Amino acid sequence: MEAYTEAFLLITCLVAVLLVRWRYVHQADSETKSRYAETLEKRFAYYRLLDEERKAEFVQRVETFLREKEFVSRGKLEITEEMKVLIAACAVQLTFGLSPVYLAHFKLIILYPDRYYSVINHNYHVGEVNEGGAIVLSWRHFVDGYFYPNDSLNVGLHEMAHALLLENRRYHGQDLLNPEAVRAFFEQARHEYRKIQAGEDSVLRKYAGTNVAELFAVAVETFFENPQEMSRQAPVLYASMVDLLGQNPMK
Repeated sequence: MEAYTEAFLLITCLVAVLLVRWRYVHQADSETKSRYAETLEKRFAYYRLLDEERKAEFVQRVETFLREKEFVSRGKLEITEEMKVLIAACAVQLTFGLSPVYLAHFKLIILYPDRYYSVINHNYHVGEVNEGGAIVLSWRHFVDGYFYPNDSLNVGLHEMAHALLLENRRYHGQDLLNPEAVRAFFEQARHEYRKIQAGEDSVLRKYAGTNVAELFAVAVETFFENPQEMSRQAPVLYASMVDLLGQNPMK
């Protein structure tokens, strides 16, 4: 009988400890999400346009994204929680029309204070994606991308677009992006690419003519920052991006 009593007391104590721990973790998680939501409400226009249910989902995706990433500073840049939240929000913005995508291959996000010199290709950069699993950004240029919201220049969205395409190719035989939508987009992209190469007018800036991967990244910038003009000048390309990303910035 004493053995049963001791066992019961032990189980009771264990349950109590687990309950206290659950409450602590739940409270901490709730406080973290509240801080994230406050940052997004102040600093991220895309988030402010969502209804309350979608805002809650957006914050959840930001929180999950951040749990999976390591942030590394270069050039004595102090990385704050707000900076991390905004970078995560950029990735979530791009993928919010899809089933949750957290760019799992890319574990490392490296931040420089400004433009930086790449020893790999001996040139200055404001952002790049390393196939080994790193996303690299100039913080100043990332901020500028959202400070000027209608100029179709957003290095955060640009590099996240590269990461998304690479992630789609590496996703263990499964597709993050609808294969038909991918094919439809790149069919239209090739038409736009040839126009740019021929020197014809395009809604996309000339850098899109570098290759089709860069065209996708530039198209993403234009899609989110100047959707009306993109829809007017390249309606089929715009419609293919709506299908590909599962969202329409004009709605």
